[in-house]
Amino acid sequence: MSLQLEKDSLNIWHGKLDLVYADRLNTTQLIYNHQQAPLKVQRPFYPEGEKVCHSVILHTAGGVVGGDRLSLNFHLQPRTQALITTAAASKIYRSNGQQARQTIDIKVDAGASLEWLPQETILFNGAIYRQDLRVELATEATWVGWEITRLGRSARGEKFLQGEWRSHTEIWQQGVPLWIDRQYLPGSEEVFHSPHGLAGQPIVGSLVWVGNPVDSEIVEKARNLWHSTGEVGVSRLQHGLLCRYRGASSSEVRNWFTSVWQMLRVTFLSRGSCIPRVWQV
Repeated sequence: MSLQLEKDSLNIWHGKLDLVYADRLNTTQLIYNHQQAPLKVQRPFYPEGEKVCHSVILHTAGGVVGGDRLSLNFHLQPRTQALITTAAASKIYRSNGQQARQTIDIKVDAGASLEWLPQETILFNGAIYRQDLRVELATEATWVGWEITRLGRSARGEKFLQGEWRSHTEIWQQGVPLWIDRQYLPGSEEVFHSPHGLAGQPIVGSLVWVGNPVDSEIVEKARNLWHSTGEVGVSRLQHGLLCRYRGASSSEVRNWFTSVWQMLRVTFLSRGSCIPRVWQV
């Protein structure tokens, strides 16, 4: 049994990361950074010019166990543009009965834009995990984010037959809910194979763009970018776009989401292709 699995209650993490971005002479700068282990952010960098700040989040403990609490707070002040990702996949280890929880609160001010693109989350069989994500958008603010979750270490033949996964996402603008999503999946043989559950597939994913009306042409472009075997869906939201995936390949969902994201950035943000360098390691 790994050292991480043997962590007891004395080693439970209560990590916190607060980031504030501000516009300084048309440059997006990280002006405030409060970090509490095991969360940490790398020094900002600017691979596509000073207007867009790229940040990479590290989880220095290597994985999450039952009882861990992680809190992330991002605030983009007016006219800022940031891309935030993670250095590696998040691993949620088998629980001792306690729930591991991550809470993400995001505030995007007027004219600002955030791209929240974490690498995948891997739930070991027996993990108990909940994530709550809330985004508050001001007028003329935009947000794109994705969540890719692997339920069970399928490369080892493991299925998610014990434990539970919850994902709660809310996006609000000026007190109006633009998109609210509640996902709950208990680990069991029945749910794993049910067409209303995983349908025998270990990976689910959601990509959401919010901030601009999306026409039918954009929806069709997103659908046409799909060329693989998993099940996908594309829907138009009141002020954005929703893409869903259920399948067996991290690379195929990642490639599709990346293509859709790149298409959205060209269309709505007037930016070119710029893949975070940490993904290419």
